[in-house]
Amino acid sequence: MSYQKRNIREIENPVKLIADDWALLSAGAGGQWNTMTVSWGGIGEIWGFDAAFVFVRPQRYTYQFMERAERFTLSFFGGGAKDALALCGKLSGRDTDKIAQAGLTAHWEDGAVWPEEAELVIVCEKAAAQDIDPRGFIDPKIESNYNGDYHRMYVGKIVGVWAK
Repeated sequence: MSYQKRNIREIENPVKLIADDWALLSAGAGGQWNTMTVSWGGIGEIWGFDAAFVFVRPQRYTYQFMERAERFTLSFFGGGAKDALALCGKLSGRDTDKIAQAGLTAHWEDGAVWPEEAELVIVCEKAAAQDIDPRGFIDPKIESNYNGDYHRMYVGKIVGVWAK
């Protein structure tokens, strides 16, 4: 089944998509890529464009791909594929071919990469990155999510939405 262009404003309930259904965050260039499961992030508008916000810890293998690539993708599987998504969140692509183990194949299009098995894909061009600084935490409970290993937040301008 081929992908069709969609408008991000037609996508229903992005909070459910990210928090409940989970997504795969993918980045790559030159035929090399990696993906990781995310359940934190957001979709909205900032600086005059539609945007996605994602968070990656520097020790994650995907981090180096995020740093090098100009674009990243968020892929959704319609609430299915939880086993594959859990595997991609648990295993590191640095140590094993988790993409193959999860039964995923690369799809390169729109200057980006994503798993061909995804039902919905949001393609983003990196616009900004900022390291999370715990001095900015107003709610002290936030710190319980960390052990000194703070995320880098990436803001991506949404440049394409593809759906099967």
